[in-house]
Amino acid sequence: MDSHTPTETDLARILRAAVFAARVHATHRRKGAAAEPYVNHVLEVAEILAAHAAPPAAIIAALLHDTVEDSDEDPEPCTLAQIEAAFGAEVAGIVAEVSDDKSLPKEVRKGLQVRNGPKKSDAAKQLKLADKISNLRAIAASPPKGWDHARRLEYVGWAGRVAAGLRGVNPALDAVFEATYRDAVRRLAADGGTPA
Repeated sequence: MDSHTPTETDLARILRAAVFAARVHATHRRKGAAAEPYVNHVLEVAEILAAHAAPPAAIIAALLHDTVEDSDEDPEPCTLAQIEAAFGAEVAGIVAEVSDDKSLPKEVRKGLQVRNGPKKSDAAKQLKLADKISNLRAIAASPPKGWDHARRLEYVGWAGRVAAGLRGVNPALDAVFEATYRDAVRRLAADGGTPA
């Protein structure tokens, strides 16, 4: 059962999810040198999906996709049960599909993203692809402090491997990823190893 009133529009649900995400991420910052508010990332991911005709459930899940992972050390962590109660089982399911199990080592989580990408639902594939687009843009424009050229290059390569298993659902989104990936590679090549 979907958790919204019969008269609530998709736009109203999307904006309600944006407010929910803004509250959860209120104290969170991006790792990049600019230290942007974290909510900027989830808004960008949702906007990428909206601009490329993704379904409303994927756009809502995009706004919420990091709320569980990134609030795990907050005084009141967000849970999938809260997301399901507020936005329904479909949205919570998409969020669950794209969330990493943070109890696993980072390298294992990264390997699972590559391996499990092709098995995800169409909505989750689109969300993951939009997330990688946003992250590649951030790596190119404002990489995390301390990320040297090699680490940025490794991230871009890994994002490409993850994306390979996500393509085929939304050709327009696939094209945006490809252009973003090429731009990130070009920027790193031009950078030639200059420290971040």
